[in-house]
Amino acid sequence: MSDLIDAMEAEGELVPSQDRYSAEVRAELESMSAATIDRYLAPARAKDPIRGKTATKPGSLLRNSITVRKAGDEVEAEPGFFEVDTVAHCGPTLKGEFARSVNFTDMHIGWSFTYSIRNNAHLHIRTAFDHFIAQVPFAVTGIDCDNGSEFINHDLIGWAGQREVFFTRSRPYKKNDQATIESKNNHLVRRYGFYHRYDTATELALLNQLWPLVNDRLNFFTPTKKPEGWATDTVGRRKRLYDKPRSPYQRLLAAGVLNPAQETELAAYKATLKPVAMQRRITEIQQELTRLAGRKTARLEQHIAWKAPDPAGLKTRAS
Repeated sequence: MSDLIDAMEAEGELVPSQDRYSAEVRAELESMSAATIDRYLAPARAKDPIRGKTATKPGSLLRNSITVRKAGDEVEAEPGFFEVDTVAHCGPTLKGEFARSVNFTDMHIGWSFTYSIRNNAHLHIRTAFDHFIAQVPFAVTGIDCDNGSEFINHDLIGWAGQREVFFTRSRPYKKNDQATIESKNNHLVRRYGFYHRYDTATELALLNQLWPLVNDRLNFFTPTKKPEGWATDTVGRRKRLYDKPRSPYQRLLAAGVLNPAQETELAAYKATLKPVAMQRRITEIQQELTRLAGRKTARLEQHIAWKAPDPAGLKTRAS
């Protein structure tokens, strides 16, 4: 909260003694618990009733030759190992062609990168991975994927081998093996990109304008907690212990994997970010996406909710 408030003050969006903002208000914000924040924001977090569908198709090719990484395996000791998954922007049906977002998150610090593609063809997946390597500000040492055929193929494994990137996969039908990226799919892709169906070039271009803003907001200004052990409370019940909340950017600096020049370059980039202007632009893109895809998605949802007419010519709702 302090880091975000500092950035908003530097941007000129929070000025003491203006618009009810003051040192006392800042102190209250900094002392507010996460549960209180959630309670205040609950009315603004109304979700669209449309929900997504899984689009993972198992890829048996090469699967037995790829190392399996399971839930509970030791977490990497430094940044660079990413979980990756695709999210289908299909709306209520998987029929036809629709955009997909390739989502990456670092297991150690939570750094995120997202890129949308036209479909799951190997060429487009490779393009997303190339953008990922070029834009992440530290070395990528490993990638963990699910068993989808978009990942388990010679093309992508060859790509990883050329760059000396360690490649692993999760167990089939075990989503807990990729709990980190599954969580990111929800509170990054679905929260900011919604559940609409995006199947045009215009919608795809808007998604790729949205994700850099969202990634910067999450990477530089949104703190996360990481579990660091277990303890017992006063009545002997087991409870999880978490470290102090820090943004992925702060965790990256603390990891010590960047040289001084890289740290200076990243700090200079962070100084150019304006959180309020970023949020305004995010909202504008979201409104345009909803304008383009909202009614289309609702019509598909309504169509699917009704069965085909029976011989008597009467429509009946699907059970």
